[in-house]
Amino acid sequence: MAQQHPQWPHNVLTLAVDVGGSGIKASVLDPVGNMTTERVRVATPYPSPPPKLVATIKDLVADLPTAQRVSVGFPGLVRDGIVRNVPALSKAEYGGEIDPDLRAKWIGFDLGRAMAEAFGLPTVVVNDADMQGCAVARGEGFEFVVTLGTGTGTALFNNGRLLPHLELGHAPFRKGETVEQQIGNVARKTVGNDAWSQRVMKAIDAYNRYLFFDHIYIGGGNAKHLNPANLPPNAELVPNTAGITGGVRVWELMDTNS
Repeated sequence: MAQQHPQWPHNVLTLAVDVGGSGIKASVLDPVGNMTTERVRVATPYPSPPPKLVATIKDLVADLPTAQRVSVGFPGLVRDGIVRNVPALSKAEYGGEIDPDLRAKWIGFDLGRAMAEAFGLPTVVVNDADMQGCAVARGEGFEFVVTLGTGTGTALFNNGRLLPHLELGHAPFRKGETVEQQIGNVARKTVGNDAWSQRVMKAIDAYNRYLFFDHIYIGGGNAKHLNPANLPPNAELVPNTAGITGGVRVWELMDTNS
């Protein structure tokens, strides 16, 4: 949820929060996206119903410098601040099965409003891959972002415009499973890094067969297990910190898209 706001001051500071399936990270960014303080981190609590997640984030950032706005990257489908799907946080334990009661608490929850009320600041909540993509997309042609972490996040940009979020990690892939089931963190731990890396290369090829992207950016905590030499020419690995540093540009792109 992006609130109406006055013209930002030239020295606007942004509190950026990256919510992941295993950890929540945050920092305060200067106007060009540089961290003004060391990144803080806490393990994502399980189970994590909405009030607990909001309280955890608020506690995490309590000692960070004061900011004028908040950006939150969230590991699920969010539209206008409202949660539509969140597989990771719908589980009572990390890597477990979906808990129907917990999922029901998340679906339809207005996380944008809850975060804005918690901080008393203009707030935007987007998918975590969208926020990471905002840090790395160059604005040249059709760009695709994949984040490899607990799950598989994706984001799409066309000539610098952030496109509506699609849960492409849940697309059918191979052996009757989705991309996320085949290359998520549980799968990596099960089959080992070498076999997992081969699956990631197959997933990139599969995505390209129907997206025809000009460039792909691969980030997330598990991207470090890939060998850059094995990537196609139009692919590059990006730092995991992009999940936070995209918190400035996401405001620019949200303003452009509104």
